[in-house]
Amino acid sequence: MPPRLASLAEIDTAIWRELSAAATDREHEWREIVLATTDGEVGDARTVVLREVEPAAHLLRIYTDERSGKVLQLRRHPRGTLLAWSRKRSWQLRCRVSLSLLASGLAVSSRWARIRLSPGARDYLSPLPPGTPVAQAPSADAPDRPLGSPLRDSPVERSAFAVIEAQVLSWDWLELHPQGHRRARFDPAGGRWLQP
Repeated sequence: MPPRLASLAEIDTAIWRELSAAATDREHEWREIVLATTDGEVGDARTVVLREVEPAAHLLRIYTDERSGKVLQLRRHPRGTLLAWSRKRSWQLRCRVSLSLLASGLAVSSRWARIRLSPGARDYLSPLPPGTPVAQAPSADAPDRPLGSPLRDSPVERSAFAVIEAQVLSWDWLELHPQGHRRARFDPAGGRWLQP
């Protein structure tokens, strides 16, 4: 287990360092995090991939299919929670976030240009929205599009690629430790200790 951090300032810095690392390191424990949203009556949660982090702006970015259920939910109720767990550090992080969707413009087209020839581009090119009932499971031996091949044979005229921006409003950090658990809450005004 890594050495314990002593101060709120060290913990805050470490949280943003870990989030930033998760956005670029596919093996990082916080790369895949849980995004919880609501439709106004029922909560919903799913695992998403953390793609970009701007620590100074307290901003996290996630890529999505603009037709997905979470997009409909965030348009109606643009608040959510991101949850991450690090087994290595025994840290839980809960971020309360304000959610917004970027579905067009340079911010979206420039990111799509970077991934459109990757295997992940298929996630945004389906003619059917995520969650649509289908007659049978997709074939595991379906031919894959070779990397670098053009997308003009795609069954959709344009991708459904979009970007969710999660503006972090506050974050709750919990450390589970044999010498005593610790918990702190942070927001743009600073941090404070909480009873675990």
